[in-house]
Amino acid sequence: MSVEILKQGAEGRLYLGEFKGEPCLIKERFVKKYRHPDLDTQITRQRIKAEAKAANRCQAAGILAPRILHTDLNTHKLYMEYFGSAKTAKQFIQETVTESAEPEAVKQQLQILCTRVGGIIGKMHANNIIHGDLTTSNILINPTAEDYDVIFIDFGLSHYSQATEDKGVDLYVLERALLSTHSEQPYLFDLMLAAYRKECGKDEDAVLAKFEEVRARGRKRTMIG
Repeated sequence: MSVEILKQGAEGRLYLGEFKGEPCLIKERFVKKYRHPDLDTQITRQRIKAEAKAANRCQAAGILAPRILHTDLNTHKLYMEYFGSAKTAKQFIQETVTESAEPEAVKQQLQILCTRVGGIIGKMHANNIIHGDLTTSNILINPTAEDYDVIFIDFGLSHYSQATEDKGVDLYVLERALLSTHSEQPYLFDLMLAAYRKECGKDEDAVLAKFEEVRARGRKRTMIG
């Protein structure tokens, strides 16, 4: 089976390959030379299992995520569904901004996306799924016959937690990522948060209070350096 390298990062490589005749993405985690080999194997296997489990939990909750086709703990590889026509939300937002000269038209179009994304994150948290790396690079926009699906990917830092602290941190990571990547559209997070509130469940007030606390800690660290 031939494979094509799509991306290489600090944690591993992404390949385009095939599993049982189906095109798939293969995520391979690197061996970390600075760790004891036995410890590295243990940590890597735990993270692969956690990533597969989080994707499966999302699907069980009605949240779109890649189907996990196979896990190979010996070679540190995860085989998952490939969305060949999809683009990242980062690309989608940038193209929307570039293709329209009217700021209000851009905002109206992005509001639709933000409402969907915020609602899905709220649903994740209502099901105690913490993504861990909420950025627009980890959200796919996959075209359908009439519209598009929003699919969350890369659950390498995800875990299951009922703690409001973890949910607040997840929201803070999202806010910082949006402000960093899409600084010219500072309204994106507020639009997502409005949709989040409707879906995040009975812990809404506690989670948002914790988010404000985490945000305040982040600002203090930035001021102090």
